[in-house]
Amino acid sequence: MIYKLSFAIALCFDICIAESYVLDDKVGLGRTFDGIGGLSGGGATSRLLVNYAEPYRSQILDYLFKVAATTVYILMLDGTEPSHMHYENDENFFRGYEWWLMREAKKRNPNITLIGLPWAFPGWVGHGKNWPYDFPDITASYVVSWILGAEQYHDLNIDYVGIWNERNFDSKYIKLLRYTLDKSGLERVRIIASDNLWQPITYSLCVDQELAEAVDVIGAHYPGTTTVIEALKTQKKLWSSEDYSTFNDEVGGGCWARILNQNYVNGLMTATISWNLVASYYEDLPFGRDGLMTAEEPWTGNYVVESPIWITAHTTQFSQPGWSYLQTVGHLVHGGSYVALTDSKGNLTVVIETMTHDHSVCIRPPLLPFNVTAQNVTFQLKGSFASIKELQVWQSKFDFKTKKPFFFKKLSPLKIYDGSFTLSLDVDEVYTLTTISTGQKGTYPDPPASGPFPKVYFDDFNVANPSFSEAPDFADQTGVFEYYINLTDPGPHVFTLRQVVTQMPVTWATDADQTISVIGDYKWQNLTVMCDVFMETVKTGGVFIAARVDKGGQSVRSAKGVFFWVFADGSYKVTNDLVGKTVLAEGLSGTRAYGWHTLTLTVEGEYATGLLNGYPLWKDAVVLGPKNGWAAIGTHSFELAQFDNFAVEVK
Repeated sequence: MIYKLSFAIALCFDICIAESYVLDDKVGLGRTFDGIGGLSGGGATSRLLVNYAEPYRSQILDYLFKVAATTVYILMLDGTEPSHMHYENDENFFRGYEWWLMREAKKRNPNITLIGLPWAFPGWVGHGKNWPYDFPDITASYVVSWILGAEQYHDLNIDYVGIWNERNFDSKYIKLLRYTLDKSGLERVRIIASDNLWQPITYSLCVDQELAEAVDVIGAHYPGTTTVIEALKTQKKLWSSEDYSTFNDEVGGGCWARILNQNYVNGLMTATISWNLVASYYEDLPFGRDGLMTAEEPWTGNYVVESPIWITAHTTQFSQPGWSYLQTVGHLVHGGSYVALTDSKGNLTVVIETMTHDHSVCIRPPLLPFNVTAQNVTFQLKGSFASIKELQVWQSKFDFKTKKPFFFKKLSPLKIYDGSFTLSLDVDEVYTLTTISTGQKGTYPDPPASGPFPKVYFDDFNVANPSFSEAPDFADQTGVFEYYINLTDPGPHVFTLRQVVTQMPVTWATDADQTISVIGDYKWQNLTVMCDVFMETVKTGGVFIAARVDKGGQSVRSAKGVFFWVFADGSYKVTNDLVGKTVLAEGLSGTRAYGWHTLTLTVEGEYATGLLNGYPLWKDAVVLGPKNGWAAIGTHSFELAQFDNFAVEVK
């Protein structure tokens, strides 16, 4: 359903005092606009999206890639998402959901820019070290094989590739990556570096000509809308290659509105990319709801189109990558900013924001004080724009006083007289004035109401030909849990869920020795978790089921909860933490590798009880805390292990 709203725009006539601004292409154009985008990864941020039923899943994708018209899409090769090469002699280009998401993005926007950025590498790449640069040829070959696989198996052309997310770069590796790309027929793939701070990459580019020739884009994370003079001197494209990362309420929308304009006004950055694209992960994981929209309830179908979607549309529906910024952009005298873009074919798009300080604070970096007040502004159209007679107008208003905001509403066209127009701007507004008449606010009927995760849950993983390699609703925090066909078991455990990573990844996020995948509702308190488990490591193997797990993401190593472990040496342990320092109970279990065992964990109030194969193994262990959290499964180390018939019942 498409609808349009029209009402009178507030005009200010000559008797009002208005500051004057010029929009002119005769003085030359500014830098080329490269797009606004979103990032999937850096913590499996789109994990729950694939579990949505239709039509809701397609509606979410439409909002992301049609309505918001995001034009840049970064895929992080993620430490918590399946690699295409778990092992050195392994290649599988159908793991995970990012291939699907890229295809869906391309389907809706064929011209979208695709970027791969390693966030982690499989352990074999580092040869046992938490460092990918000791063997740069291996690392480069690993990354290039992923790019080649994207093209060969999914008809996806990766446009840019990064180095290593927010970690040190290595000049020798970057040069070798360029050489490996070219040798593989991927001259079109450009390199962005270093997805960290402006320095020291900018200095290195200035003093190393070969490195400068290898790098096409300088990408900085959370630059605070500013750059450094040395970066400008390189004359390379400058991107805010990760930004935002802010709770997507109205203040988050204000943050996004401010930085989309001011990243160019202050820092000449021609692309801004949100971490993350869509908040489609359990909200109580770190950085909950830090996406352009929210889709965290596939069990109900509920999703929320948050304000950042509409703020994005203010730019992306009325310009395209390849357009040019005007040189005549800047700050408004009484606060706020404006940018203008043109296709050099007569079209003009102007985006104005008047976000106040307290209503546009991003999570990082700290925002210095500034003032914004209501103001009248006059824009004079010069050069090729002098003949423009009418502009389409779209407005968003963050109404923090009356709590009645509206977003991306079409107003009456604005008539241009004598090459100028005047507007009365209030605080906390965004305007787009454009010659483009194709803008539309596409909407769908309201999705189903929000609701909690089911209190009774069961999955036997009996999926012969799964569409995705991961089971619904499980969110891997370390390790990778995939559907598995157990051909050696002719009995009831042919189809299982298997932890498949056998070596700690090369990553900066966590040094947890254990693997863990969480599921359910963080508010769960009293519940029973049951699962069949199968260890594949003799003597040293170990697996667990858990309840009340309170942390994930980068904090998972410090996660507490109730963890019921069994080991291949015939012992069991109950711990209050993932790393196993606080032991609540322990003893002999008789468990061994290569045999199926059924674990049952019941937590109620301050006590927990465990069953093995239906018989009591321990009881009334005193739970020290926490009082609530997710259910989980996992392994004692990076080892092969299988899980089947997972069940939860919440009391």
